[in-house]
Amino acid sequence: MSGADAIIQCLVREGVDVVFAYPGGASLPMQQALNKEKSIRSILPRHEQGGAFAAEGYGRVTGKVGVCMSTSGPGATNMVTPIADAFMDSIPLVALTAQVGSSLIGTSAFQETDVFGMTAPLVKHSYMVTDVTSIPRIMKEAFYLARSGRPGPVVIDIPKNIQEQVFEPDFEAGMDLPGYHPDVPVPAEKLDAVIPLLMEAKRPTIYAGGGVVMSGAAAELREFAERTQIPVATTLMAIGAMPDSHPLALRMLGMHGSVAANNAVNESDLVFAIGARFDDRVTGAVNEFCKHAKIIHIDLDAVELGKNKKVDMEIRSDARLALQYLNAKLEEQGVKARPYAFENRPEWFGMIDTWKEQYPLSYEKREHEIAPASVVEELYRQLNGKDAVICTGVGQHQMFVAQFYRFEEPRRLSTSGGLGSMGYGLPAAMGVHVACPEKVVVNIDGDGSFLMNVQELATIHTEHMPIKTIIMDNQHLGMVVQWEDLKYDSTRANTFLADPSAEYDPTHKNNELLYPNFPLLCAGFGIKCERVTEPEDLPAAITRMLESEEAYVLDVMVPHDVHVLPLIPGGMTYKDVVLERIASDGKGRKASELGKEIPSAL
Repeated sequence: MSGADAIIQCLVREGVDVVFAYPGGASLPMQQALNKEKSIRSILPRHEQGGAFAAEGYGRVTGKVGVCMSTSGPGATNMVTPIADAFMDSIPLVALTAQVGSSLIGTSAFQETDVFGMTAPLVKHSYMVTDVTSIPRIMKEAFYLARSGRPGPVVIDIPKNIQEQVFEPDFEAGMDLPGYHPDVPVPAEKLDAVIPLLMEAKRPTIYAGGGVVMSGAAAELREFAERTQIPVATTLMAIGAMPDSHPLALRMLGMHGSVAANNAVNESDLVFAIGARFDDRVTGAVNEFCKHAKIIHIDLDAVELGKNKKVDMEIRSDARLALQYLNAKLEEQGVKARPYAFENRPEWFGMIDTWKEQYPLSYEKREHEIAPASVVEELYRQLNGKDAVICTGVGQHQMFVAQFYRFEEPRRLSTSGGLGSMGYGLPAAMGVHVACPEKVVVNIDGDGSFLMNVQELATIHTEHMPIKTIIMDNQHLGMVVQWEDLKYDSTRANTFLADPSAEYDPTHKNNELLYPNFPLLCAGFGIKCERVTEPEDLPAAITRMLESEEAYVLDVMVPHDVHVLPLIPGGMTYKDVVLERIASDGKGRKASELGKEIPSAL
């Protein structure tokens, strides 16, 4: 068979059921082979970035490898951002990129780019296929690399002549990865030393990162927390790893995390970090982060141990296997799971309860204006109890979702974390729907982020995907506006998305100033869209959206001067948290300035 046919047969053998593929001259052989294989659904995105984000969304909610395909040159370069996004968030992805013929490589041929070189820093591994007989081995290795160990993206670049060559493939060919050892033995001796430290601590917390979700350790984490009676703070990537409604849940920590989560972690005497990487959005001033605590750090990736934060105990292990071992040891010692009993450390839990009660997540309510957080709350109210997945773009709306939607299970939020890629939400929702057709899929987006991949409405329409979208439409780049208020005296530098010569209408009543006209735009794609401007109209509009059997967009007009709070400014500490809206003079009001000094456990 041809190299192209062999590639597609390798996909079949790997259990691939969908490929997001945009064709072009160099990828024609692969595209034709894919078209012949009826066991794989081939979805045509309207932009390669949209296709790769869709494959990433598929991988986020399933843990399986998402697959995307492009032609050479601009087709491949359009996928670089999603590849980098998957790398930052440890999402299993295989990107197949076509390349010009082998004899043309290095000649600056039409649509030639060095895909191998440009993606090298952004992937677990890159391949350039130079021998058609190596295709079965390379494909097997690529999928193994993408899903094993710490998951991530793998790129395979295939010249057109290799796709066309005919050979006899050996699909039983073995892999050749002598330096890759993702399976790490459980470090029993080190883990044995953890238990007495945890049980003796007076103010312990668990800091759970995305590695808990990626390893499938959510159930083990909950059991461990209930056995040890230790509260759990989660990162954005770990949302749902601990049910938000659980009494031991502190919810999200970091820049826009809850006061209780940030205070508890930073005022602990012992922090048990698992599957987390101490990134800047969590730590703020890293030298001041958890400065009073002994830190135990468990991570499968040895590179992350000690990379950003010096810790007291480094343990390389898979999160799930480590927690399983610890739970078994606690069971041997007679330590049972007690979900609602907090007889241990009453002073510590008393302080945490004080933080939760005095500084809950809240938002400002204004007459005749729809608060963005209220949109998330109403959606949650109507979806509560239903099997749903929420996708987001990147911006204020993303943080409002993290704060005000309650996630009880992992892999129910698909969002761009480490790279913070605007334009992620809509195409990712396509991948989520394909992966979970029985679930309600809602993309919550900002008007700026939504426009970055708005062309995928065409894919959603033609593929009959009943995806729902809520646009938080404030006519501005809201998160950047918030920082302009904080640091630049509210000077707007290309953050107003409508006509810059027009005066902004905060009432949203002048339709001529609303740009773009989303109902008209969506109609051009054959998708129903309605605009909501009044708070009392919101619940019924969300109901109509959710009850629609087809794709549906709600254009919800929200004010542009709303800020996501709490806020710990970059490079600052949890003590610098801003609790009230940043004023037009660029000064945020901190707790100490409000006469409400946050009580301390220290």
